[in-house]
Amino acid sequence: MKFSSITRGALLETMDKQEYDLLVIGGGITGAGIALDAALRGMKVAVVEMQDFAAGTSSRSTKLVHGGLRYLKQFQVAMVAEVGKERAIVYENGPHVTTPEWMLLPIHQGGTFGTFTTSVALRFYDFLASVKKGERRKMLSTKEVLRKEPLLKKKGLKGGGYYVEYRTDDARLTIEVLKAAVQNGAHIVNYAKAVDLLYKDNKVSGATVMDVLTQTQYTISAKNVVNAAGPWVDDVRNKDYTRNNKQLRLTKGVHLVLDQSVFPLQQAVYFDTPDGRMVFAIPRDGKTYVGTTDTFFEEDTANPKMLAEDRDYILNSITYMFPNVKLSKEDVESSWAGVRPLIYEKGKDPSEISRKDEIWEADSGLITIAGGKLTGYRKMAESVVDLVSKGISESSTGVSFKTSQTKTYPISGGNVGGSKEFMAFIKKKQAEAVKYGLTKEEGHFLAKQYGSNVDLVFEYSNSYHSHDAMGLSRVVYAQLMYAIEHEMVVKPVDFFIRRTGALFFDRNWVITWKEKVIPFMAKKLNWTKEQTRNYQVQLDQELQDAVTPIDER
Repeated sequence: MKFSSITRGALLETMDKQEYDLLVIGGGITGAGIALDAALRGMKVAVVEMQDFAAGTSSRSTKLVHGGLRYLKQFQVAMVAEVGKERAIVYENGPHVTTPEWMLLPIHQGGTFGTFTTSVALRFYDFLASVKKGERRKMLSTKEVLRKEPLLKKKGLKGGGYYVEYRTDDARLTIEVLKAAVQNGAHIVNYAKAVDLLYKDNKVSGATVMDVLTQTQYTISAKNVVNAAGPWVDDVRNKDYTRNNKQLRLTKGVHLVLDQSVFPLQQAVYFDTPDGRMVFAIPRDGKTYVGTTDTFFEEDTANPKMLAEDRDYILNSITYMFPNVKLSKEDVESSWAGVRPLIYEKGKDPSEISRKDEIWEADSGLITIAGGKLTGYRKMAESVVDLVSKGISESSTGVSFKTSQTKTYPISGGNVGGSKEFMAFIKKKQAEAVKYGLTKEEGHFLAKQYGSNVDLVFEYSNSYHSHDAMGLSRVVYAQLMYAIEHEMVVKPVDFFIRRTGALFFDRNWVITWKEKVIPFMAKKLNWTKEQTRNYQVQLDQELQDAVTPIDER
């Protein structure tokens, strides 16, 4: 079935009438990875997500598919080795949502890393992560460091390390993995909440699922149920009759977005804060974003918000490392706050709790996966589906599934000839864009954003004058139609946050187009006046939350 918000209700009706090999609860990056892995092995797969896809942690990370250099400090060698190798796989399978980014690690007197330890750590990192030759670490002199980033604090600067990380759009990565699963037969729906688990002979056999938009309930039957609900895994486990002693500890991370006019960073930097932590400052499309904080969180899991102390902590950290950058709270253009679902470890500070993932299987058969990093999503998914596959093979005579296929399988939009051919692909598509009424610049942007799916976006541009675009520009119309009919956009916030990232990185674009996008979606999706009003309020609230801490209103 199509991955469209127009056919979303019909999809739920279909899901109500079938039995699946696997039902995944949670549509973040972990659930998406599990769905794709299982679908490629030939399993019949369903996924339900109670919010929009990636609305939790998977759209609110530091937006790096990184190798975990900081885990060497905690001697988590195996984690560094695994995620370092996985990031290269993520890049090759989806170069349109992942970009290599050279990272500068300045070394200051008394800082976290010394010159010798940095050199050794980065060399070890290259070895563990099987870093390709052109991306291996370099050690830089003080002069070279300041040439790379003149804004850095000069006092006590001894040099620096230079190594490659990978920048990503976390939400679009999640969407593209989900779309690849759909293309392989998975049934996936958002705003559908698992309210109860179903059992047969004391074994979990599916879930009662409520359409959050209509309050209609459906029964989805499955031979296996995986709980990949991220920060909500304990909520799902509490619906099960079996218990174990594992539990999550949530920590909150906040990032700020500033315009390059006030923070003209020319080089991504991983730097020390006054309290001995480390944060990232990363240039992106005319902006600089900085984060993250790391504090325990016990509030509303679905709505973590920036506090004044979070904002001030990051601004103070910038001043500490970039003393000539003069910032005030009014310079914050946008922000996001997210929660990390970490496995509870007694007595540890937030930054010390391991990011490792764990899989638990309850007596009821409910499989739960928690913890882990964005970078390791594919490997985590492989481990979960191995467990599911083994269980089905043991309980069903003659049933067997393929081994994991995801290591070399391009995600949706990733059929561009691999990372080496991606720039040539963009050049070709930007030239083609003119035939569809777009400028070369718009073609470049769309090809970079949608990868090999850009031809579908071009088709919407081509039909622009055949439909009532209700005041939308050609390029916005093409993006919005594609998002509705191929990415299951249900609400304006889905489009402006998870499908485009604009609320974080191009706030003015959101403000410019929201008054046209909302009535267009209302007509296309048959909203009531009340729905339209509610969705408008929700978007305006997100715009306010991005700049104003909740404790300063």
